[in-house]
Amino acid sequence: MGSHAYELRFDSGRICLDLVATGTDSVEQLDCGRRLAAWLTGAGLVPPGTPLPALGADWLHAFTELRSRVAELIRADAEGRPADRALTEVNTRAAGAPPGLRAVRDEGGHLIRELAAPPERDALLAVVARDALELLTDPGARALLRQCEGDNCRRLYLDTSRGRRRRWCSSEVCGNRERVARHRRRAAGAARA
Repeated sequence: MGSHAYELRFDSGRICLDLVATGTDSVEQLDCGRRLAAWLTGAGLVPPGTPLPALGADWLHAFTELRSRVAELIRADAEGRPADRALTEVNTRAAGAPPGLRAVRDEGGHLIRELAAPPERDALLAVVARDALELLTDPGARALLRQCEGDNCRRLYLDTSRGRRRRWCSSEVCGNRERVARHRRRAAGAARA
């Protein structure tokens, strides 16, 4: 997991965009149950340490299928074209009930979030699908949607920066790559001169 292409990142500004980002690199990031479990925890859909005994190939397929439909819907909306099949599938997923939550005390006596029952696949998919629909039906949020300007990066993110001039999905990843490339171009130009 040392390479950025393999690291799960949660810097898009929305759960649905973080899911879409797992499939925009040349490497499939949700390639096994362990990686999906890590994504579910990192995205905040399940609290850390939540057992996921039912997680299997059907979960991987369902999440990657939803990812495809959400990506298709977002890109179609940005281009002003319909994506009726994707919209129907995302609407269907969003209609499900999200997981129930409850507050419990940790060892220090602080309230922490816990799922009321073992998480079900469709309940977790409903959370992601609802997030996508909330993004696309909120003109203010939709206006913040950007695509990374980094070379070979197609990640989508919400630009919540002051002045709305953010260029990269991550300053530390794509922004750093751009700065290094710019430095190398300047150094190569100086060497030729």
